[in-house]
Amino acid sequence: MKIGIIGTGYVGLPTGVGLAELGNQVTCIDRETSKIEALQSGKITLYEDGLEDLFHKNVKEGRLHFTTSMKEGVENADVVIIAVGTPPHPVTKEADMKYIHAAATELAEYLTGYTVIATKSTVPVGTGDVVEGLISKKNPFADFDVVSLPEFLREGFAIHDFFNPDRIIVGANTEKAKNVIKELYKPFEGKTNMLFVKRRSSETIKYASNAFLAIKIHYINEMANFCEKTGADIYEVAQGMGLDSRIGPKFLNPGPGYGGSCFPKDTMAMSFMARQNGVDMTLINAAINGNVNRKKQMSERILSAVKSIENPKIAVLGLAFKNGTDDCRESPAMEIIGELINQGADITAYDPKAMGTACRILGNKIQYADNMYQALQDADVLAVLTEWNEFRELDLSKTAELMRHKKIVDCRNLLDPQKAKDLGFDYQGIGR
Repeated sequence: MKIGIIGTGYVGLPTGVGLAELGNQVTCIDRETSKIEALQSGKITLYEDGLEDLFHKNVKEGRLHFTTSMKEGVENADVVIIAVGTPPHPVTKEADMKYIHAAATELAEYLTGYTVIATKSTVPVGTGDVVEGLISKKNPFADFDVVSLPEFLREGFAIHDFFNPDRIIVGANTEKAKNVIKELYKPFEGKTNMLFVKRRSSETIKYASNAFLAIKIHYINEMANFCEKTGADIYEVAQGMGLDSRIGPKFLNPGPGYGGSCFPKDTMAMSFMARQNGVDMTLINAAINGNVNRKKQMSERILSAVKSIENPKIAVLGLAFKNGTDDCRESPAMEIIGELINQGADITAYDPKAMGTACRILGNKIQYADNMYQALQDADVLAVLTEWNEFRELDLSKTAELMRHKKIVDCRNLLDPQKAKDLGFDYQGIGR
């Protein structure tokens, strides 16, 4: 099939590469000239494990193309996928739809023959109706259907998730559109659950899923606080909870709170939509407020560890919002660092993949190390903020030699508490 994808970010690019690998002719479209020029020259513009190899393979084999021209990407396409950003509005926190509306309006004039317009961006309920109206207004003679095709790719695991989906949700209101999407995902037939629902139900499923997972994260963090006060171990508690098939073990890892491009944005958007419709979403609102407070709690723990030290130096391991990605959007690590900066902290940080991204955000407000041991040199406290596997292998004996004071605040519970204590560290984990 011929596929056009509007947007080359963390959703659009992995999706485009994946669909090309399945044998489709894919053209990725983006207004940002520098990004398209980089992709055309063979330079990957974001980090995802396994993405770069498949990117080069499909470019070389002629199935993957990049352009700034909407006409080039949309004309004669069987499916056009909208994968642009829907960032939160700075005041209301609702999803900002300007990029969706602009894409729908612009693509309309280039539709030729029957085309399925698939919205893969996370969008408010009813967006399919709006997109349909914008296209019809711009091109009254266009032959098309709009479907909702929410993405469930985890950042850091996007390529794995594309080829191993646990479900494919399709919101389609016509049989003709359903058949096109069935053909697009035919390679997954019999290998996963493909659920066809009403378009508005599909738009809701994405928000409902992310909000539920955010609530689960907030809940286990509250339980971790309880365990710290009572002498219980949060990991033993989570293990016992997770053995209940109604609960399951996933998203029961305590930490510094949720972040990234989805959970913060989608919980706030869900809360906004609920208020618009006169629905009281108390659980979601509690998770949002609790997550904000969680980052403040973590920064307070770090500062408390060095409160008796004059001009303390803080070593931070981790800047991305989670391992496997260079994305720092709504990163708990970055928000905690922001709190520390506000208190005048001297910070040196290291992250395996997100140094460049973080530097563009923080500039010279902190120092950047070339490796994790350089970050530890003469530090008074080590704060572990992202769960990179590299950090699990930290040599604590070497760490003890490098640091000025032996203090660790492990917000991800990556390090061995007993080994740290045996080496004389004042070690603080989460939920223990």
